[in-house]
Amino acid sequence: MRLSTATIDHLPADVARFDYDREGQHAGIVHLGIGAFHRAHQAVFTDAAMSAGDRDWAIIGASLRSRTVADAMVPQDGLYTVTEMGPEMGDYARSTRLIGAVRDVVVASDAGRLRHALASPHVTIVTLTVTEKGYHRAADGSLDIAAIARAGNTIYHHLARSFADRRDGGLGGLTLLSCDNLADNGGVLATSLSAWLDHVDPTLGTWFMRECTTPSTMVDRIVPAMTPAGLDEVETALGLRDEAAVVTEPFAQWVIQDRFAGRRPRWDMVGAQIVADVAPYETAKLRMLNGAHSALAYRGLLAGFDYVHQAIGDAVIGPAVERLIRDEAAAGIDPATGQDLSAYADALLRRFANPALPHALLQIASDGSQKVPQRWLASLAANATRGRTCPETLTALAAWLIHVREPADDPRAAELAAAWTAGREGIVDAIVGEHGLLGGPWHPTPRDRAILDQALATFDTQ
Repeated sequence: MRLSTATIDHLPADVARFDYDREGQHAGIVHLGIGAFHRAHQAVFTDAAMSAGDRDWAIIGASLRSRTVADAMVPQDGLYTVTEMGPEMGDYARSTRLIGAVRDVVVASDAGRLRHALASPHVTIVTLTVTEKGYHRAADGSLDIAAIARAGNTIYHHLARSFADRRDGGLGGLTLLSCDNLADNGGVLATSLSAWLDHVDPTLGTWFMRECTTPSTMVDRIVPAMTPAGLDEVETALGLRDEAAVVTEPFAQWVIQDRFAGRRPRWDMVGAQIVADVAPYETAKLRMLNGAHSALAYRGLLAGFDYVHQAIGDAVIGPAVERLIRDEAAAGIDPATGQDLSAYADALLRRFANPALPHALLQIASDGSQKVPQRWLASLAANATRGRTCPETLTALAAWLIHVREPADDPRAAELAAAWTAGREGIVDAIVGEHGLLGGPWHPTPRDRAILDQALATFDTQ
């Protein structure tokens, strides 16, 4: 039996339920890139806000690349469950909640339905989880307009059409909330959108800058990809088949810049932080959590591990990643008032070690060329200005270089593999040197090169 509105009463009594009339809520949010993370994070916060009395914030999700999520959720009337598992709940217990915030899921190839949703007078917020590569930025950070034109059906196409519809219909602007792991994600979105609009319709760019806002955000929750076995386990626990189920950790954090174009959900009532400046929080997340995750992925895969909790438990990798977090990533961050980076590091290490939530290293290792600049190179640059060398970050960088020697799941896989054709002697310059593929504000010093070369030699023997 499949989860749906008609089968809710068959759920076990210990499954928590939303406390609002789903049919009575207008959709106030469109989410671009609906996947497991959104279902475990922003949709949960929104569901909790409506259960606490907020109204008219139902979500219309848009799947940008395939029908998979729509095929999972539409037959279930948008309903799905979130199961939390972790030591914070006592002996790795689980707690499950039914989420009702998602009203519908559309596929971006059905441009008419998505366009109608984005032009709704009830919609005032668009949230996005499209991953780093969904922003189509070139290596220097500029917008790759040619790539967008070739791809079609991107966030830029959909948002530009929605701006024109809202402007021509006399509707207000939108708050556009990027929830992707990019430094200054709101600023990146604003700059990229402006560049695209200048290319297709400069007058629309003027409207966008006047009517819309792009607050920066920081999102944090570990959400492993669901496997068929995981879905089977949820079905056994629920007695219903939930094709859209997600399993996650109890921890969830959402920090949002207080810069909205119109009304917003009262997310702050249910745990979100609305702040003037997100930068210190997003920097800590990118360099400490995401940076450590990438280090665990590339070093762990080379050591033969499959999951995060296995890699962090290794006698060599675990202490090395702790040093990366505490002595390198955190040391290069200027925290906000009251932001305790030591306590954050403690929490990260506990979360990584959670065996109840197997998080595949291969999932984290994908798209490394899009992640390494924000997670490691920015940290290396920040520490360099303070006169510090970061041997653990450099060792992790060497592990990534070895990882991409063979074709990898990366949008620049062919370029990375080609850089290796000249041999290991020139690989550092070819990829992270001043004129390398990932050229940026950090360039290796002779000491950095020595650490990288030693690590590359060590990994070559594994």
